[in-house]
Amino acid sequence: MDQKQLRSTLLLVLAALIWGCAFVAQSVGAEYVGAFTFLATRSWLGGIVLLPLIAALEGGAKKSGQPSRAPHSAAEKKTLLLGGVCCGCLLFFASMAQQLGIASTTTAKAGFITTMYVLIVPLLSLFLGQRPEKKIWLCVAVGVLGLYLLCMKGGFSLGRGDALVLLCALLFSGHILTVNHFSPRVDGVRLSCIQFFVTAVISTVCMFVFERPDWASIRAAALPILYAGIMSSGAGYTLQIVGQKGLDPTIASLAMSLESVFSALDE
Repeated sequence: MDQKQLRSTLLLVLAALIWGCAFVAQSVGAEYVGAFTFLATRSWLGGIVLLPLIAALEGGAKKSGQPSRAPHSAAEKKTLLLGGVCCGCLLFFASMAQQLGIASTTTAKAGFITTMYVLIVPLLSLFLGQRPEKKIWLCVAVGVLGLYLLCMKGGFSLGRGDALVLLCALLFSGHILTVNHFSPRVDGVRLSCIQFFVTAVISTVCMFVFERPDWASIRAAALPILYAGIMSSGAGYTLQIVGQKGLDPTIASLAMSLESVFSALDE
């Protein structure tokens, strides 16, 4: 593994740490607000906190004489928008399944099932014509076994909440592969920002259709929402997009699966 790949892997491990701690925040937030309300508020926060970062990075590039990170041609803008919409839609459905499922299962169990994308990603890669090396399959097998022994206590059973989190793992696998496709082609921070606003818009519509949000409940869940919005969304998913750039998606999923370890330690 060269220095660039090591740096990318460490960024994904940091993202996994942030996500692992977020399972507790999501579980607490579910006690006060509905799933759509929680996802809408955290997604708006995630997108908004990236706007000044984009401006700062752009200003720094101009001062240092480096090329602008912004897309210039119509084709580049189209690719960025398409990537943001695709990632945002997948993130919405994956996050929604996770938030609904985590309300009726344990934090450690949700963490373990969510990280089954470590197995699903290489399986999906096979259908896309990519063949992970044998040693990677061995790492996946050892990783799944290790995560099971760490997170699962008293046997494994699959309830309704667990099934929703398993669906979430499948959707997150699609998200990982979509990020893998677009991240080398566009600016990672802008891609992350657009995906949050897409997720925020969809979840806000669902929030008003299916739930009755009120400010009192949102204020009660303020700390979990702030952590999930600023850290898990704004920081974590941006680290994912930047870290995945140029990295094999199966290796990336192995690094990110450590969120299950961190979620078990937090419980």
